[in-house]
Amino acid sequence: MDQVTEHTLAAARKVIAVHINYPSRAAQRGRTPEQPSYFLKPPSSLACGSAAAPSVVERPAGCELLGFEGEIALVIGKPARRVGLEDAWSHVEWVTASNDLGVYDLRYADKGSNLRSKGGDGFTPIGPGLIAADAVDPARLRIRAWHNGELVQNDTTADLLFPFARLVADLSQLLTLEEGDIILTGTPAGASVAKPGDVVEVEVSTVEASASTSLSTGRLVTRVVEGTTAFADFGAQPKADDVQREEAYGSRAAAGLAPLEGGPVAGAAVEYVLTAELKAKLESVCTATLSSQLRKRGLNNVSIDGLTSTRPEKRIVGLARTLRYVPNREDLFKTHGGGFNAQKQAIDSVNEGEILVMEARGEKGTGTIGDILALRAQVRGAAAIITDGGVRDFSAVAAMEMPTYYANPHPAVLGRRHIPWDTDITIACGGTTVQPGDIIVADSDGILVIPPALADELADDSIIQEREETFIAEMVAQGHSVDGLYPLNAAWRLRYLEWEAMGSGQSQ
Repeated sequence: MDQVTEHTLAAARKVIAVHINYPSRAAQRGRTPEQPSYFLKPPSSLACGSAAAPSVVERPAGCELLGFEGEIALVIGKPARRVGLEDAWSHVEWVTASNDLGVYDLRYADKGSNLRSKGGDGFTPIGPGLIAADAVDPARLRIRAWHNGELVQNDTTADLLFPFARLVADLSQLLTLEEGDIILTGTPAGASVAKPGDVVEVEVSTVEASASTSLSTGRLVTRVVEGTTAFADFGAQPKADDVQREEAYGSRAAAGLAPLEGGPVAGAAVEYVLTAELKAKLESVCTATLSSQLRKRGLNNVSIDGLTSTRPEKRIVGLARTLRYVPNREDLFKTHGGGFNAQKQAIDSVNEGEILVMEARGEKGTGTIGDILALRAQVRGAAAIITDGGVRDFSAVAAMEMPTYYANPHPAVLGRRHIPWDTDITIACGGTTVQPGDIIVADSDGILVIPPALADELADDSIIQEREETFIAEMVAQGHSVDGLYPLNAAWRLRYLEWEAMGSGQSQ
């Protein structure tokens, strides 16, 4: 294996970067391009970096948002001009790791070119090792990035929107890719912001059954320092706002921003917040109690019915994300069923603590989730999956820590009865309506859908109700009749208040 050297950097006449290429990043950004799009970075942005000799990059003075993006870089070995897909990969000589750095504070001034924001000196470290392109399968590479030692990006090239050969062939239709040119191939979800003092590491490796046979670039190490030279007043000045903070960090929550007013829109990330305090309250009460409190408020059709849980002993609370299937129609399945479809988008964008709720129309004749996608949801931190359809690979799904609520096991694939159609919209599941951002509470009694606006008072009143029922149960255990006790009449309520005042359990 060769190493990136100053000669490698000097040989690059062009550095071309792809905007969006990983499905996870597309889901995070809320847009999936039909064709690849590109921008140029100057060769002067290139730098070497390794554990022994980290590259050093300045966050420019006055800037707040230095974004990092772990990427796989391709180094062209022989000129490519109007090459086909079948021949394109042969023009790549090396594969290595890269970090596509940029300051979001200057994006507003670029008009889409990314020159100011991503063209700075040292903003494209690559290396440290070079893997021979003819020794790897380009669809079996892994990209990982660490931020201050924490793994934050981990994805493979198995399901890229635009495989590497397509990028080479596509670019060569318009321009000549020359020996030494570098193509940055996009970043998966997990890219974020680095601050002075932070260390970012990126590694590319082959996906092998055994770690001992895997090829690796080694870790590309970049250390961030604070710039000390202010921008001159005759050019664009750094300017950060909440839109750029959300883009840089990947989400409003990651950026420490409050949720937007008005709730989510179709295809956008859910912006409701379930506070730790409210979640703890809802976890402390039974769905039976919550159901009675909902009924008091005139809400009777708020339960998802007819489903079984793989983990009935668990009580879960989380915000709903939604996915809708429509009945299969062969011509539409060709356009909506394959690739990074709505099902995969939903799975790949579910966030920690959220619950993916699927509308399958109660159709039990096929699976709506299987072991691989369920595992992906679990890895992303989903609290549960709820579907009113079937589950494939049932034994594997049932063995997972994450609960899945389902109508029945079924061996058939999704396309037998369904087309994954859209996400984060209002759906129907198990006989009730579910909106993105609704609060789902489930236990061994069932599954409830709670409107977020009611959740706080509902939780407080449910806690009070359960305290009363604890008192009633104690009185019944002591031999009292339920007449007048359940529900409490005036006399029994007075005794309940005394029981509460005495710290409970001491009144007879």
